Amino acid sequence: MQSWGDSSRFVRRTTRTEPTKSGVVGMLASALGRSREDALDDLAQLEYGVRADQPGSLMVDFQTERPPEGRGKSMPLSYRYYLADAKFLVALAGPREQLEAVDHALRNPRWPLYLGRRSCPPDAAPSMGVTDRYADVREALAAEPWIASKGYRRNHRWLSELEVACDAREGDPTESQTDYPMSFSGAGRTYASRGVYRFRVPLRQLSGEDHADAAHGTRHEAVPPHDPMGFF
Repeated sequence: MQSWGDSSRFVRRTTRTEPTKSGVVGMLASALGRSREDALDDLAQLEYGVRADQPGSLMVDFQTERPPEGRGKSMPLSYRYYLADAKFLVALAGPREQLEAVDHALRNPRWPLYLGRRSCPPDAAPSMGVTDRYADVREALAAEPWIASKGYRRNHRWLSELEVACDAREGDPTESQTDYPMSFSGAGRTYASRGVYRFRVPLRQLSGEDHADAAHGTRHEAVPPHDPMGFF
């Protein structure tokens, strides 16, 4: 389960279809042990991109909350949206020293990590390490192996492309997304808009993976199976 909101208000808490930059930066800040009042500039300025390897399915949780009998009014009903059984590959680019510090923190977090919402902890260390093999996040996301589960591959044999969303550059056709974190302060979180560029990656070019094999569940690189109860 994961949830990546960027415009939730009042009783309707929605999620985007892929991790937001603010959500990922929040995870990095938590891993590094930063407080809500600490600066985020160095983390927010990392180049960011995400590939939807297994989009998952949308779930809605209808929540009610009532105070003890005779103590105040009932709380408002709320709808909270989640992505279930989804897998995403996130790439970050920046100074190697900074990336190595982030990688170490994700494997040894100071504070608990969440996939967008406190009720959604990851079931494994959310880092695959630091590499110099690629020039930028776009090149990495266009080459790294597909990490979808065997079951998903088997049920989506017709799939030929994966969608990538990344920080836009000058000249790119873009859409605006309000998920660039300025502050997570307890006095009020603030976000700015960033340009997002989307493109699709053919499955057959992911580290030379043959799509016919991938469709039948054969992996060229070992990826741990997904265990939804792994946090126990």
